Amino acid sequence: QVQLVESGGGLVQPGDSLRLSCAASGVMVGTVHTNWFRQAPGKEREFVARILNGGAGTDYADSVKGRFIISRDYAKNTVYLQMNSLRPEDTAIYYCNVFFRGHTHWGRGTQVTVAS
Repeated sequence: QVQLVESGGGLVQPGDSLRLSCAASGVMVGTVHTNWFRQAPGKEREFVARILNGGAGTDYADSVKGRFIISRDYAKNTVYLQMNSLRPEDTAIYYCNVFFRGHTHWGRGTQVTVAS
């Protein structure tokens, strides 16, 4: 059974940094593409970043390119999202997901609030 658990969210000021974690069980993160999405209040869930399996690369939404970095720790079976230069518009619940054995699996999310 695949489980994804996000953590690391919180309340920060504009310009601050946060590192989110997506700890996986039931699937090896090195064998699947892992995505981060976010959903702000009243808005649809949107793509943030992706790390491809087997070290094949990364992909980012234009809104976070140059500020966010996605990475993976094989030993901890965890995918990270380093978020720098945070802006109020980054406020959202952040979710990770993987597509594995015909199903898309989501975590429950972690809240990120950027406010002065």
